Amino acid sequence: MILTDGLRSIGAGVRLWFSPARVREEGTTPDYRFSLANERTFLAWLRTGLALVGGGFAVDQFLPRLHEVVRVTFTVALLLSGAVCALRAVNHWMRCERAMRRGEDLPVSRFPSVLALGIGVLAVAMVVAVLLGWTD
Repeated sequence: MILTDGLRSIGAGVRLWFSPARVREEGTTPDYRFSLANERTFLAWLRTGLALVGGGFAVDQFLPRLHEVVRVTFTVALLLSGAVCALRAVNHWMRCERAMRRGEDLPVSRFPSVLALGIGVLAVAMVVAVLLGWTD
């Protein structure tokens, strides 16, 4: 029962991504400056996601001598991080927009910290791999 309710809640949230007009039915219209700031934050997260995807392709193309398993692991990690970042961006944008319309506190998120930690760990692992010369 709890799992079913959770899946319904996720499904309802995802449907709002594609129907932002439904959000306007909730609460009152916030100051446009806040909505525009929320949109700029969303776009910044999308740029971050695109940079991660670009980094994944760069690792694959510019480190061909790196051991294939290591190179593919780094590439996939960066590509997946970019995808997760883009999905998280739209989810956070919608949650913030709903909170502003309802007059609620803005949602908090651990995602920026988790993303920063993950990228830091991946960067250190890449430096180690390159310095140790893990080549085919």
